[in-house]
Amino acid sequence: MKSDIRRQGIMEFLMDAGQAGVDDLALRFGVSKMTVHRDLDELEESGFLRKVRGGASIQPSSLFESDFRYRQKQATEEKQRLAVAAVAMIEPGQTVIIDDGSTAGGIARHLTDLRPLTVISNNLAVIQELAGAGGINLIALGGQYSKKFHGFFGLLAEASLKSLRADVAFLSSSAIHGASAFHQDQEVVQAKRLMIAAATRKYLLVDHGKFGRTALHFLTDLSAFDAVFTGRAPEPGVRAVLDAGGVSLTVIDKGS
Repeated sequence: MKSDIRRQGIMEFLMDAGQAGVDDLALRFGVSKMTVHRDLDELEESGFLRKVRGGASIQPSSLFESDFRYRQKQATEEKQRLAVAAVAMIEPGQTVIIDDGSTAGGIARHLTDLRPLTVISNNLAVIQELAGAGGINLIALGGQYSKKFHGFFGLLAEASLKSLRADVAFLSSSAIHGASAFHQDQEVVQAKRLMIAAATRKYLLVDHGKFGRTALHFLTDLSAFDAVFTGRAPEPGVRAVLDAGGVSLTVIDKGS
């Protein structure tokens, strides 16, 4: 088996399992443990996984954000509830920004019911969903494509965002610590900050698992958003910190 095919196979296995040991991978792909280590080193250098003791993980940490394909499979029912709630914040004729996140990206499939709309996004999944849809004026942000984040970033995307204005923006974040949002990647942080600056109203969509996490880069205080949507009420202590920080938290539970 060629190394690139084997590494793709390792990634596909991790998409389902979340993590795996070197011994298991060596047995699964019929290669030596040394070969597996070389594969994992290559995939880690490309930013697709992180090596842990005895194996590798695709699950997030304070320094590592998961691949978009893995995140799409997490908390899917909760993310769908958040997307439906978010759509209620949009009116026909408005300009909407959607960021690279898998949670905010779930809004796209609901937007054709609100046509006409102008949609601005660096999220390739959103762009593919809305490309060619009647009544949707789609503005795809340029920039360098990131396979890991399934979106476009860098100087071109940032320059485009600085020249645009929107009625509303929907963003996601990988970590909520205290009353602040964080992310592991500085280019992603920069794009999100410019989206916040470009919109009159802004909403953060985060599944409940993001609370109590931290990441390397500070994104913004949660008070910068008109509301933060989540799918389950946080612990009382967490809620107290959010309230003290002036955060408008909206819980979209299963009964909503």
